Amino acid sequence: METRGIEDMFDFRRFPKQAALLLLLLIYSPVGICLMLIRIFVGLHVFLISCALPEGFIRRFIVRIMCSVLGLHVRQKNPRSRDKNTKLYICNHVTEFDHNVINLLTPCNTPQLEGSTGFVCWARGFMEIHSTASQAAMKECLQRYCCTDGTAPLLLFPEEGTTNGRVGLLKFSSWPFSLTESIQPVALRVTRPLISLNTPESSWLMELFWTFFAPCTVYHVRYWLPPVSRQEGESSQEFANKVQELLAVELGLISTKMTKADKAEHIKRQRHSVPQRAASVTPVRLGFKVQSLTTDDHRLAKMATQVKDVLPHVPLNVITKDLAKTNCIDTTITNLLEIKEDTQLEAAEIATSGASKGGSHSSASAPTIKPAAKSFGKTPVDRHLSFQERKEAMYNFARRRYIEKHGLDQDD
Repeated sequence: METRGIEDMFDFRRFPKQAALLLLLLIYSPVGICLMLIRIFVGLHVFLISCALPEGFIRRFIVRIMCSVLGLHVRQKNPRSRDKNTKLYICNHVTEFDHNVINLLTPCNTPQLEGSTGFVCWARGFMEIHSTASQAAMKECLQRYCCTDGTAPLLLFPEEGTTNGRVGLLKFSSWPFSLTESIQPVALRVTRPLISLNTPESSWLMELFWTFFAPCTVYHVRYWLPPVSRQEGESSQEFANKVQELLAVELGLISTKMTKADKAEHIKRQRHSVPQRAASVTPVRLGFKVQSLTTDDHRLAKMATQVKDVLPHVPLNVITKDLAKTNCIDTTITNLLEIKEDTQLEAAEIATSGASKGGSHSSASAPTIKPAAKSFGKTPVDRHLSFQERKEAMYNFARRRYIEKHGLDQDD
């Protein structure tokens, strides 16, 4: 599996960055608002028709045509390669409505693993599971479902979270691959002009409104891949990794080791960092210029790791904070060394003054300070010279250690 920056796998901006596309979106906005209002009205009728008609080819055909009016266009490639005997479909996850789209092509059920239950769960097209006290109980319930004759296949998304569908796949969870011995992978690609397919912190209802606002959203079910069976002695995680690699190759994406938990952690970091960046504005002649919100966090984290290797005792948050100001490894190392030296010098001066005032009794209880110099200077000038010598020595040591660790040429 390859690694890729997690920030590339999600879109935190709903609108494009290019000025030309933003202008085009601004011109389209009145049309998009009218389309959204019309599609909300049509969508209510689509929901009523899907509830009234019995499950079958006619219902799926009518609903698929009406979904085209809603801006949801569904295309599939190689429909005949779909295996009717398979009880479990595995698909990559791009939008909140992937299961509805696949259900327009073939009957299948997707369990609601988290979120709303009851009417909302049913209205969204999910299958509600009542035995969800634990993951073991849920797996047992789904295994019984797969073993029951006459039931529609299960459709699961082992990524357990959506991505932008352009860069890579989240690491597949292993539990879906423990339900059956054979599965059929489904490769899904989704495209939409002008606006992003999803944003990580947006609700499904908000995503529905943006879907109605957009000119169209095209779902390409590119391949129903041949069924894949578990090999003898193969664990569930190995089986999951194999299927993940197959889907990644078919879609031209990267198979990553990033999980749903990594996505949640990245969203949390973005939530704390974006307000700070948005608050920092630079005054210009005719107004204010907002700093770009697209700081390369991955590059900053890599630089912080390199500084941490040289100064292992300095907290990582202190290093990152200084790097955000300097954007230079050498400058940050120098700043951190100066902070350390200033702290040691102040502590030494405090200890010396306390010892001269308190006499022998207080000197016995004072903390022991070990300055780097051979003797503590008697005058401020001597102490300043000692401080500069120690700072230079520590800086040379840190620089030499950094050069040796990364195999750099000392002449550079």
